[in-house]
Amino acid sequence: MLKLTFPSPEVLRRFPFGLADIAIILGTLVLLGLIARVGAGALTSFVPPQVVPSVSLDPHHLPYYAARSTLRMFIALFFSTLFTLIYGYIAAKNRRAEKVLIPLLDILQSVPILGFLSITVTGFIALFPGSLLGLEAASVFAIFTSQVWNMTFSFYQSLKTIPQELDEAARLYQLSGWQRFTKLELPAATIGLLWNAMMSFGGGWFFVAASEAISVLNQKYTLPGLGSYVAAATSAQNLPALGWALVAIIVVIILVDQLFWRPLIAWADKFRLEMSAAVEVPDSWLFELFKAARLPRLLGQALTPVGEAINRLLSALTPPPSSHSAYQNDQQNESDDRLYNFSLLLIIGALLVAGLHFILTTVGLAEVFKTFLLGLFTLGRVMVVLVLATLIWTPVGVAIGFHPRLARLLQPVVQFLASFPANFIFPFATLFFIRNHISLNWGSILLMAIGAQWYILFNSIAGAMSIPTDLREMAKDVGLHGWLLWRKLIIPGIFSAWVTGAITASGGAWNASIVAEVVSWGQTTLTAVGLGAYIAEATTVGDWPRITLGIGMMSLYVVGLNRILWRRLYQLAETKYHL
Repeated sequence: MLKLTFPSPEVLRRFPFGLADIAIILGTLVLLGLIARVGAGALTSFVPPQVVPSVSLDPHHLPYYAARSTLRMFIALFFSTLFTLIYGYIAAKNRRAEKVLIPLLDILQSVPILGFLSITVTGFIALFPGSLLGLEAASVFAIFTSQVWNMTFSFYQSLKTIPQELDEAARLYQLSGWQRFTKLELPAATIGLLWNAMMSFGGGWFFVAASEAISVLNQKYTLPGLGSYVAAATSAQNLPALGWALVAIIVVIILVDQLFWRPLIAWADKFRLEMSAAVEVPDSWLFELFKAARLPRLLGQALTPVGEAINRLLSALTPPPSSHSAYQNDQQNESDDRLYNFSLLLIIGALLVAGLHFILTTVGLAEVFKTFLLGLFTLGRVMVVLVLATLIWTPVGVAIGFHPRLARLLQPVVQFLASFPANFIFPFATLFFIRNHISLNWGSILLMAIGAQWYILFNSIAGAMSIPTDLREMAKDVGLHGWLLWRKLIIPGIFSAWVTGAITASGGAWNASIVAEVVSWGQTTLTAVGLGAYIAEATTVGDWPRITLGIGMMSLYVVGLNRILWRRLYQLAETKYHL
């Protein structure tokens, strides 16, 4: 008779794979299958003026629509991260490039999402002829432009404010450029970049509707997704469909938080720049699962030789800077400044001539004065949003950053609120404004705040988490509390992060004005007096001169505010409030 025997516990421990590995393998296969299934929808045929099949309001289609939107969000996040690391590094490390790249970043941040769509939709369709992939690329690009600027500013500012003693240690040990980037600069920027990436991902949901239900130049294109579903439900005044959409986005946000952001937060805690370890560290069941599994360690050991070879190659290609080259760079700074100022004067002169010619031959001076006055109304709303967001959310962010237990309770709530697309509740807000006879001139401030305030909160959290624990303990030992604690420790410690949050919140509020100053419920449309409404109306009818004028005026406002206010605060953060 055949006798069955089971392996002993000792044998099971020597088995190369465990339950954690099986769970990771199955989860990876399921994820790849979902990506393949959802991504196949982007490869269908499409030739303008062919009409894309309309979005169905049947709730059974919502899981597929949610998956399509989420895939676009993650693709945009990948390219945003890649752009951030390259652009932010060059701007922070190359003084000549910084003089061009940072003002350019100000300008790019100021261009509204609808402005990018107006310019790029036709180009992307032509880039992928006969395929829906062109529209998909335009949608991803629009989401990318809503995510990337905040992340780039954060990474750039982190590189500019690396503690001086760590910078001197890297020079003392003659670290190559690649070693310095991987051992010092990227780890020092990780926590701030991660929290800003979370905020940017949440901010991307705000513009999903505009990127999936595209209406530019008298052409309408609709892609299947949560944003287009909400747009269709709003047009049909279908409250049950809007309710199902809210349920779907809540489920998506929770899943993304548990499966993506929370493991990254737990992993990134090791990059805290401090002498003592945190009393409590963030946790994640998925991160613990990866640590318990053997497969990731085996893969890491197998890839170690390849990683070491790449490190040696890149280290050889980026030798440590010599003191002689640094001296030569210092000598060239003065001549570079002269060349930059001369070139800047030429560019400004050329732009003034081109702008004057455009104004005189198309819209006229009266239209310019009109857009300038409209910009003042929108500027007032933006400043109100920034002041209120600072007063309300900075203390909340500091409390979350200082208290791990509070962070464990509130971080999912904060992440949910920040990720929740504010324009998904715009239809309900519009209905409330209509029934209570509330002017959108005031109501738009609330709508703009819902989308922009989270930049300040998340940067306040990241800034508070970056303050070393030993400094907080010392402040407690010497009896600092109340306003004195804020003045001596908290404000200097979070100032750099707050400036990053404020400048990106300002840009986000300007962008949000386009969808907040014109809202609709069925056939009823509310319009506020402002530059955002001007751009939205011109984009809808395809009036290129007015689109160009509106975007140009908004860019002037944003860039001017950056140069007059935010850039000076950045310099103050780099010189005075610098740990």
